[in-house]
Amino acid sequence: MSRLYSSMILGGAGLSVLLAARERARQRRKMKFNGTVALITGGSRGLGLELARQLADAGARLALCARSLDELERAGDELRARGADVFTAPCDVTDRREVEEIVHTVQDRLGPIDILINNAGTIQVGPLIEMEIEDFEQAMKVHFWAPLYMTHAVLTGMRRRGKGRIVNVSSIGGKVGVPHLAPYVASKFALTGLSEALRSELTAQGIYVTTACPGLMRTGSHVHARFKGQNQKEYAWFSIGNALPPLSIGVREAAEQILRACKFGDPEIVFPLSAKAAAFFHGVFPGVSSDIAGFVNRLLPGPGGIGRGHAAGMDSQTALSPSLVTRLIDDAAVRNNEAPAT
Repeated sequence: MSRLYSSMILGGAGLSVLLAARERARQRRKMKFNGTVALITGGSRGLGLELARQLADAGARLALCARSLDELERAGDELRARGADVFTAPCDVTDRREVEEIVHTVQDRLGPIDILINNAGTIQVGPLIEMEIEDFEQAMKVHFWAPLYMTHAVLTGMRRRGKGRIVNVSSIGGKVGVPHLAPYVASKFALTGLSEALRSELTAQGIYVTTACPGLMRTGSHVHARFKGQNQKEYAWFSIGNALPPLSIGVREAAEQILRACKFGDPEIVFPLSAKAAAFFHGVFPGVSSDIAGFVNRLLPGPGGIGRGHAAGMDSQTALSPSLVTRLIDDAAVRNNEAPAT
């Protein structure tokens, strides 16, 4: 018994030393955002815009790219009103040539890029039977190829300077399979794998890659999601789930957690607690987790409706959504440039 007790004491002491050493290394990696140059894809609205707000408040110089010129102009005007030094430019991040051009332009305008946040995203919601190969291809372009293009374009400068931060905004859907989100899940799994592989090789060069895996967030992006099959029913469950505080997290807190992980060069961040629990449970009990997902699938709308056509969330509204239940995310849509004020 005494030998077992001694082993436990020694093991605990060893673990404490290891944790203390890791925390010291984390503190040494700490970055000050003031004066840095940050490039954010999908930065004109939602999570990307909130990340830009907080980086601006911390003194970073910003470059935002997105597809919509109007949204970029609104975002740029808001950030400049906060005193930010911001450059905005439209860019199709799935086009490698456009990606390389905007990286060169940002470097010419603002200087070397210290922080890259791959945030641009898309989502298709509906039964697998209504999904087409093109849905998977588009999701892979946005969630895998675009971050790879961006990372490749900034790496030359980061390697030359021996420092840099890259944040890849994946998802809990990049760790746990979710029904009715097959293209999204497949592409986010790919991004998670890419991000972890980049981390393993680039850390030695002073470049820290962080994989962010948020669960449901109240960003307001539900109005731009694409719905297939019985689109109104799909939109109802999707938007209501995103709106419930016990399951979802506010965009401000989400951005704070992501930027904290970026500041310290953390390898991964999973949030909120519901997402952490899901990831842990799936890692320990993958079979049970899959069985639960299969049960949930039976509760979701079946095929039919508009079939393989698609409709935006803003075109799939019913009495259930928007409603008092979805008030938090409907307000967030206006606040975060996802939808115009009414």
